[in-house]
Amino acid sequence: MNCPFARTPLASEPSATSTAPLAQPLEKVLPARISERYRSIEDPQLVREILRHAEEFTPANALQAAVDLEPATLRILARGRFALPPVLASASGAGHRAVRKVVAGFFSPAKVAAQREFIAQRTRELCLNLRGRYQLGEELDLASELAAVIPPEVMARMTGTPLPPLDQLKAWSKDSLELFWGWPEAQRQQELAHSAVAYHAWLRSSVDEATARDDGNLYSALHHAGVDRARIVSLAYFLGIAGQETTAMLIQSALFTAMRDGHWSSCAAADGGVAASERVVHEVLLRASSVPTWRRIALRDISLSGRRFAAGDELLLRLSGGDAAASGDDSLVFGQGLHRCLGAGLARMETGVVVHQAAAALPGIELSDSSPRWRYLISFQAPEAVITRSRKTGSASA
Repeated sequence: MNCPFARTPLASEPSATSTAPLAQPLEKVLPARISERYRSIEDPQLVREILRHAEEFTPANALQAAVDLEPATLRILARGRFALPPVLASASGAGHRAVRKVVAGFFSPAKVAAQREFIAQRTRELCLNLRGRYQLGEELDLASELAAVIPPEVMARMTGTPLPPLDQLKAWSKDSLELFWGWPEAQRQQELAHSAVAYHAWLRSSVDEATARDDGNLYSALHHAGVDRARIVSLAYFLGIAGQETTAMLIQSALFTAMRDGHWSSCAAADGGVAASERVVHEVLLRASSVPTWRRIALRDISLSGRRFAAGDELLLRLSGGDAAASGDDSLVFGQGLHRCLGAGLARMETGVVVHQAAAALPGIELSDSSPRWRYLISFQAPEAVITRSRKTGSASA
C-alpha cells in the first residue's frame, strides 16, 4: 500500500531530520556493544520479508533489555516483583491474536477519528496559555509544554484506563525506555530499575482498580477475554512507555521539523494547513521516525532473499531513515503484518492535528535552538527539547 503523501513532497527536503542519529546507517551511530550484538537489516524489502515470516523471526526480544543487565539490577527487579511476560508486541501465536483483537477494538478507525476534535481543542487550549508567556519574553520547550501533554490524555480517553500525574508518568516512561532500549552502565541500570519497579507497582494497582471497575475499559476487556493479570500489566507497561511516549516523541520531532525547515506558516494556513502539516508528519516518519527500528530473533536456521540467518540471530530492522526513506513510501514505518502497530492511525492523525493547530495558534514563534541534541536509543529518537521564543520582529500572536 503506497503512502498517500508520496506524490506530494514538501517543497524542499527537510534538513532537520538529517541530524537524527538513527536516520544514519545504524552500525555507524550505535555503540559497539549494540552493533556487535544485533545484525542490522537496512534493506526495506528484506525487512518486509522478515516481518512477513513471523513464525521464523519472532518478537521475543521486543521487550527485553537491549544489553545484558547486571546481577545487581536483576535483583532489584526481582525484589520488586517486576515481570513482563510476552504479550502483544512481544508475543506470537494464538495468544497474541486474541489479545490483539481486543486491543484493536479500542483503536478502530472510527474511534481514532472521534478524537480529532478533542486533540484540536486541547492543543488550542494549551497554546492559548503559552501565548501570554511568550509575550512576557519566556523561552518555552514545546516538547514538555505541548507534545508531552496530549498523548497520555488521548490514550486514557480511548482505553478508559487510569493515568498517574504527568510528571511522574514521563519520568517513569523515559527511565523504562532507557533501561530496555538503551545501553546504561551498571550504576545507571540500578537507578532505572528502581524507577521501573515503582512504575510496575503502580500499574499493578491500576490494573486491579480498572478490572474491578469493570466499566468497559481496556484492562477489564482483556480480563473478560481470559488474559491473566500478569500479561495485562505487561501490556499496560508497553502501552505506557511505547504508546503515549513515542507519540509524544513523534509530535516534538514534527514541531521541530516544521519550524526548522520553514513550514510553520504553511502548516498554520486556514486553507491548506492541514495538508501541509500532514506532509511534515510524512517526512518525519519517512526519514526520522520516533520508532525507526524493531527487533526480532531468528527462531531457526533459514535463508531468505538470498541471505542466511542462524537460529538465535538478533536482528535490528530499519523501518525509517536510510534506505527505507528512498522510495518516499512510509507504509513500513509502523511495521507490517501480524504485529503492525495498532496505534498507527492515531499517532499519524494526532501529530498532524497538533502541528496544524499549534502553528495556527502560535504563528509568531521560532526556534531558539535549531541544532538541539537528540535523545536516541536502539529503537527510539527525538530532539531532547524544542526550545522556542517569540520572534524578535513580532509577537507570539502576530
